[in-house]
Amino acid sequence: MSIKNQQQQRDLFESERNFRLLVEGVADYALYMLDPTGLVTSWNIGGQRIKGYAPDEIIGQHFSRFYTDVDRANGKPPRALRIAREQGRYEEEGWRVRKDGTFFWASVIIDPIYEDGRLVGFAKITRDITERRDAQLKLDQMHQQLAEAQKLDALGQLTGGVAHDFNNLLMIISGSLHTLKKAIGNDLKSQRAILAIEGATKRGASLTSQLLTFARRQSVNPQAVDVAERIDAMREVLDSGVGSAVKLQFEIAHGVWPVMVDIAEFETAMVNLVINARDAMTGGGVITISAHNERSGGETVEGEYVAISVADTGTGIAPDVLGKIFDPFFTTKPIGKGTGLGLSQVHGFAHQAGGTVRVASELGKGTKITILLPRKEEAVAVEDVDAVETGGSGIVLLVEDNPDVAAVSTGLLEQLGYTVRRVANAEAALREIELDGIDLVFSDIVMPGKMDGLGLARHLKATRPRLPILLTSGYSDAALSVRGDFPILRKPYEIHELSQAIAKLPR
Repeated sequence: MSIKNQQQQRDLFESERNFRLLVEGVADYALYMLDPTGLVTSWNIGGQRIKGYAPDEIIGQHFSRFYTDVDRANGKPPRALRIAREQGRYEEEGWRVRKDGTFFWASVIIDPIYEDGRLVGFAKITRDITERRDAQLKLDQMHQQLAEAQKLDALGQLTGGVAHDFNNLLMIISGSLHTLKKAIGNDLKSQRAILAIEGATKRGASLTSQLLTFARRQSVNPQAVDVAERIDAMREVLDSGVGSAVKLQFEIAHGVWPVMVDIAEFETAMVNLVINARDAMTGGGVITISAHNERSGGETVEGEYVAISVADTGTGIAPDVLGKIFDPFFTTKPIGKGTGLGLSQVHGFAHQAGGTVRVASELGKGTKITILLPRKEEAVAVEDVDAVETGGSGIVLLVEDNPDVAAVSTGLLEQLGYTVRRVANAEAALREIELDGIDLVFSDIVMPGKMDGLGLARHLKATRPRLPILLTSGYSDAALSVRGDFPILRKPYEIHELSQAIAKLPR
């Protein structure tokens, strides 16, 4: 053999040796060879690190052992080799199994190897990309959460604007009805027509309130609430929300104490709990709403509480999920079926009201979520309408930019015995107040100009702290920040509600 040929053989040997060392030394990739039937014929350190097998444990074994039982049963390993042979390459991502039985998400490439036109085997490259996949899933989840939040915010803004205008219309109708009822006297036919319009108006107001409740755009305005009465008032809404496959039953104990909460937030929490319970029973079942008094202590909370529970006969909550159910945006529902904000609202509402939430759940046996709300003094009973329509005195400054609403409100105030001065914005109100003689300010929150009703109220509280102020709104973003600083009378209101709100003002 010539010296030249010997040198070529040495160079080839050295090249093959270097390539083998390179392949065997790569730790981040499993680089190995298969024979035409799928048996492993070589193994590198990356394969051992990623899949857990030493060379003597895996060489000579079929590569299908890296696949899941389901993939093997479905014929995925031989299909991968066939595709690589017929199309020149096979690429995919999927679950693979390590020697210890744990799973990892793999990026896989299989290339056919030919020699003199004959298939001699396959080159296989596998990379563990579990961390990259998890990061991508978290990013996708964040994008989904952002989209849900933006959708909810857009819904809230839309419903808020509609509700403000709609409640103004209802205010005009309901206020005018009161005047008409006095004018028609004993005409039974006219009275029946008035009652029908009055019922429709109240239904419209209820629907608007529920729309705001679902959109979570109501302001916090705590007041003493009769729990049994409020739950009873929600029956129709809750019944329509659960569907025909679910039975809704109520177990309200006698003499349940009142609580101090925002009515809209309370209704939102109840709706969220009932809808959540409904969704846990895909095949139908029973939802039980109960309420009773409870003197808690020890491991829960101290004091006297009203326990309001929503129990279902659904699938229950897995132990590993139980601790996350109140996290904002956490949901086990399919994409588009839930925002993950329902139970977080329940949790926030309960704690804002000075209470807490308890959860009891067992897989296959259902879930019971209980809101504990502190007991408050007895709720003020609604007085008879005729008993509160007289007795007012003094000058009321009405701040309302809508002329029709202003006319109705003026009529109601005058029927209660007040003298009314009306202005259309906050700036005009401040000028009017400088003239003195004003005993009460009754202002809408939404108004044109640089200052809205809430800004006016805060200015007057700082400059004229003894001047009583009552705010009103069908809905306003500004009302969200009132947080009990000023009383708010929600539109549409009736004359007895207006009378009660004025009577409660500090003098």
